[in-house]
Amino acid sequence: MKSVSSNSIITNHSEFFKEAVREAFSTRKIQTPPFVESYLVNLLEHYVVADHYLEKQSTLAEALLTAVQSEHSTKVELLKRLADRTLYTCGFFSDSFERKLIDVDYCVDMASTSYGLLAQSTREEMLAEVYDIYSKRFSEFVDALNYISEKSQIQSSSNVLRIYDRYLKTGSDLAREKLSDLGIVPISKGDQKKVSQF
Repeated sequence: MKSVSSNSIITNHSEFFKEAVREAFSTRKIQTPPFVESYLVNLLEHYVVADHYLEKQSTLAEALLTAVQSEHSTKVELLKRLADRTLYTCGFFSDSFERKLIDVDYCVDMASTSYGLLAQSTREEMLAEVYDIYSKRFSEFVDALNYISEKSQIQSSSNVLRIYDRYLKTGSDLAREKLSDLGIVPISKGDQKKVSQF
């Protein structure tokens, strides 16, 4: 019986994530240069190792402050870790914000700021462009990760409620479309305010 090497496992992960990101970008109509897509694939490959995500981390504000006060190479490393981890969390674990004192908008702002600072701090032109795109279009990439996450889950009533709750809190187009696919017509934020007045 052939043994499976760790390299072949990584390759399989790589191919899986490439296909998942390609489909998410196509479905969500996200148009970017290929290296922007590759960056997200690399991020997913990094976090497939649970220990990378479970590393102890300070609050977002503390992490950002530490990063901007650090010398150049450390600053770049810390900003990247903060931005990437926040993108991954918003994409795959946005429901966890309900149990914390911070909200998705705050995390989006912190990550977008971190990617923007990375774009200014990175000397490699192509990488600076990647960070700049992630800074300015952060919510699109969160949407792509939401798509990948939801596609890999079995639909259940609790999942539907989470999608509906995400729509009410963020107005996400993806969440609205998912609800429509399930035959649910969500109330717009404007209509929701009108209803709450009665």
